Amino acid sequence: MRDRPSDPVSRGGDGSGGGGSRLAGGPARPGRRAEPLQRLLFGGVYGSVLTSALAAALANDSGPPDPGYDALWVFVAVLASAAAHGYAHAIAHRTADESAVTVSALRSMLTEWPLVIASVPALAALLGAYAGLWGEDHAVEAALALNVATLFGWGLWAARVAGRTWPASCRVGGVDLMLGLFIVAVNVLSK
Repeated sequence: MRDRPSDPVSRGGDGSGGGGSRLAGGPARPGRRAEPLQRLLFGGVYGSVLTSALAAALANDSGPPDPGYDALWVFVAVLASAAAHGYAHAIAHRTADESAVTVSALRSMLTEWPLVIASVPALAALLGAYAGLWGEDHAVEAALALNVATLFGWGLWAARVAGRTWPASCRVGGVDLMLGLFIVAVNVLSK
């Protein structure tokens, strides 16, 4: 999404037109109020795609169905991804004059909670299968369907926050939806 004057994220989120800082030769950085919203939107999309791919892959293993084991590994992988992304973000934004990266890295890792929360629908479906409410195949199908719908919503919301029109926002949501459908298609073709 390109920055626009009417974009509350690029203006610092407070509508004042200020609050963003400019890196040397780079685009304006979002203000402090806009950054949590960006992390929420990023984490939602990234977490939904990651969880869909993991659930689809785990459903195609060769052993007997074990949705509890699968839920555990989806959760561990999502936590590891969130931590890795937060750590990489902290290291990438570290300047030469900062002495302690540990605190900023830990803080950055903790701000990746939206990525973890995005895995909740798939985890709930797998844990329902583990409890015997439905089979693992149905849990994976439900998780993929929920994540496809969620991806459309994340894209629509992100575009609206960026000041896009409803038709443009629906197109962005449609592109995000295509990411989910790609995973569904690969899952169907791999069976």
